[in-house]
Amino acid sequence: MIPAGYKMPLTNNQLQRAIEFIHADFQKNLTERLDLHRVSAPLFVDGDTGLNDDLNGVERPVAFDIPDVGTDGQVVHSLAKWKRLALKRYEFKVGTGLYTDMNAIRRDEEVDNLHSVYVDQWDWEKHIRREDRNVQYLKDTVRTIVASICDTAEDLRKAYPVLTFHPDRDVFFTTTQELEDRYPDLSPNEREKAVCERHHTVFLMQIGGKLKSGKPHDGRAPDYDDWTLNGDILMWNPVLERNFEVSSMGIRVDEAALDKQLTLSGHDERRSLPFHKMLLGGELPQSIGGGIGQSRLCMLLLGTCHIGEVQASLWDKETTAVCENAGITLL
Repeated sequence: MIPAGYKMPLTNNQLQRAIEFIHADFQKNLTERLDLHRVSAPLFVDGDTGLNDDLNGVERPVAFDIPDVGTDGQVVHSLAKWKRLALKRYEFKVGTGLYTDMNAIRRDEEVDNLHSVYVDQWDWEKHIRREDRNVQYLKDTVRTIVASICDTAEDLRKAYPVLTFHPDRDVFFTTTQELEDRYPDLSPNEREKAVCERHHTVFLMQIGGKLKSGKPHDGRAPDYDDWTLNGDILMWNPVLERNFEVSSMGIRVDEAALDKQLTLSGHDERRSLPFHKMLLGGELPQSIGGGIGQSRLCMLLLGTCHIGEVQASLWDKETTAVCENAGITLL
């Protein structure tokens, strides 16, 4: 979808410099506020460990055999579970955490203005106390992330005055059930659009479990986020005039939440996997974490209408032709 009269306000070279600016500025803002430290992360993991994120449970990971290792590698869908194990392995103390560049291939993604088969995120995870597993701690962390985004947007506008996006610092908190109650005749995505159009910056909480309608708002793997203590940061995108997910995050499952969610989702067989056995045995630290889309954030702050303007990926012939005819450069 190309908005009428759309034109990228920066030249292609300026765009690359602006992307570089966002990466440097936002990383600094986020890591200082949350006390995060950079670590190296894997591009692929052993498929038999249970470390890969299975997203909604239907997406196929890109897998390949490694003859000298004697196992198959799986390109990560995300680092949601790996990060928690890394907190333990790298001995992060309570109140500190890690961040890393996560690069993934999601072969079954339905590509459009916002979605690509190539995924790039700032993945982060923070060691917390067990008593921090509450809604207030979650909300405070969300406000910190939104403040980091807003500060970067302000710095970017100073560096490139032609850019005008001004995100709202005030976060509206709501739950998926509250949205269903308010908009029972709308689809989940239509509900998100309605609430974002009204409140601009929204944290939509409690994603994964079934609502009163008998259906979940959206799918969420049962073995990392606690479905009662998670959510998505959504912002209103004025270029596309729609809701725009910037981050998926949450307080992670403890032993009780994992036990419950594995049963509810019909995945009790995962209890025997190494990662899940450690978690059920209380061997992993309590944590909060999430992923913040790098291309997504650049797209929002720079005012581009297609994610292919800020990242290099592959697109179908129709998309390529439509963008070319509109004067839009796909990297």
